[in-house]
Amino acid sequence: MQVAPTDLTVLISGESGVGKEAFSHIIHQLSPRKHNQFIAVNCGAIPEGTIDSELFGHEKGSFTGAVESRKGYFEFVNGGTIFLDEVGELPHGTQARLLRVLESKEFIRVGSSKVQKTDVRVIAASNINLLDKIAQGKFRDDLYYRLNTVPIKVPPLRQRREDIYLLFRKFAIDFSGRYKTDPVQLDDEAKQMLMNYSWPGNVRELKNIAEQISVLAKSKLMTATELRKFIPEEKTNSLLPMLADPHSNNTPDFTERDLLYKVLFDMKNDLNELKKVVFGGINNGNEVQSYSGSNLPAVQQRYEVNMPQSKPVVIEHPMTESTTVEESLSIADKEKELIMMALKKHKGKRKDAASDLGISERTLYRKIKDYNIDTP
Repeated sequence: MQVAPTDLTVLISGESGVGKEAFSHIIHQLSPRKHNQFIAVNCGAIPEGTIDSELFGHEKGSFTGAVESRKGYFEFVNGGTIFLDEVGELPHGTQARLLRVLESKEFIRVGSSKVQKTDVRVIAASNINLLDKIAQGKFRDDLYYRLNTVPIKVPPLRQRREDIYLLFRKFAIDFSGRYKTDPVQLDDEAKQMLMNYSWPGNVRELKNIAEQISVLAKSKLMTATELRKFIPEEKTNSLLPMLADPHSNNTPDFTERDLLYKVLFDMKNDLNELKKVVFGGINNGNEVQSYSGSNLPAVQQRYEVNMPQSKPVVIEHPMTESTTVEESLSIADKEKELIMMALKKHKGKRKDAASDLGISERTLYRKIKDYNIDTP
């Protein structure tokens, strides 16, 4: 709203599907140019050999197939707004032409020597980091700083979860108005499930899901069980996740792998405690002392710790009998135990238990079912 009344160039950045083009429409509609032309151009979808002609026009006979003169977008929308999506995909030659338009409001058609003027407001967008493209020599730094007069960063849905249900309602109402039906609604549990999903496709994915539900829902009041059929299963990553900063205000997107990572840390701590108990009498790796403090003869020692899943930890010593510590190392058993403890701690409240475990409520539902856990 602040930048719209001006003619400043705007660079909108954000992940694919966050609605960058929608923001360009808002800027245009709030500007003095709102009664003039607006055109959106996907720079990544136009072949390199024709993009100059598309943007700046060409003269008849300037290249093979140019059977007549043609206006380009900058000439066609004179007095209006042009939105350049995926601006980082522009070829180097086109970048130089665009820079001239931004600095002097001038351009030349392909195959012409006549300089033409245009009064066009430019809004650009990119879903990649243009500074990385500059470092790679694939984007002009002078063009970047000219486009980046007013930067607007659009965060992904997972970082603005309060918007998820509002956008869902907007899409459901739009659909119902278009097809003269009642808008679908969600109960409280379904709303929470909708907000817990990470939405990798951002607003575009949310809109598609809202329209699917509007068409296929059996009831206009949807429950979490019914909603689960429409929300995709989230993929887990085998890589270890980055630990969250406890002082950060941003809530991390926990998945099943985060729970497993937590279990592995707990197992490691348990094993370290076990080593301290068993090897508490070992001094300098060779001299053995009893727990009562009396010294045993120095001996050559061998320790074997077997780590396979569900097998005991065995510690052998030539001076004593083998000591076997039965300790299950099954990740599944540890995971089930943690879930049961969390449910008991929070008196069966799954939302609180899921938050304590650091996983989504949807993942907790599935784990309870998989492990056949009786909830209080």
